[in-house]
Amino acid sequence: MTPFIAEIVGTFLLILLGCGVNANVSLQKTYGSGSGWIVITTGWALAVYTGVVVAGPYSGAHMNPAVTIGLALAGEFSIYDVPHYILAQFIGAMLGAFFVWLMNKKHFDATSDGNTKRGVFCNAAAIPNVFTSLLTEILGTFVLVFAVLYFTDAVNTSDDTIIGLGSLGALPVALIVWSIGLSLGGTTGYAINPARDLGPRIVHALIPIKEKGSNGWGYSWIPIVGPILGAALAAGIAIVLQ
Repeated sequence: MTPFIAEIVGTFLLILLGCGVNANVSLQKTYGSGSGWIVITTGWALAVYTGVVVAGPYSGAHMNPAVTIGLALAGEFSIYDVPHYILAQFIGAMLGAFFVWLMNKKHFDATSDGNTKRGVFCNAAAIPNVFTSLLTEILGTFVLVFAVLYFTDAVNTSDDTIIGLGSLGALPVALIVWSIGLSLGGTTGYAINPARDLGPRIVHALIPIKEKGSNGWGYSWIPIVGPILGAALAAGIAIVLQ
């Protein structure tokens, strides 16, 4: 598997399972309807675990533009590979979101609230506030990328360059994402990943969903800018601490 395909597949699995648990908890008439935040955060952690196990040996399992950018800024990943990694991540995210909608279509139809339907795909502030929402995404992504920078088992064998997470890092990084969700995710839903939010948000805008309501474009820049700033902060501090 090439790194490009691995990033598509890994991010597809991440979003299929992550947005899938959102759908199971949030939509009406599913068996998991109303089962709560612990189920959502656990589902996302295990989604990360699955993606890393599959993609890690081939691409480093970034599955997140913020991780890719953070590694590149820290000098751990080639800047020239950043664009096609990010492209692959968005392709995978959009495919994952599409299939979540397809398999849950009847449950979307059975759910009346448009914001709940959008929440399956993308994030929104629990209490709208630009500063606190942006700060949440910065801090959450900082924790993720700072931790990822200390994983060293994914290696490009052609030049021994560290490129991200190998399969050995699957469980630790899943636990880190779980911790971020439990501790920091309650204010925004913790995107900590521009592709995780924007890819599914675009799919939400394009697909036919009964009474789907707003796409929330006014909020959509926060899960892009916040994670990038958090990744840059993590890279900068990691460089200083070397």
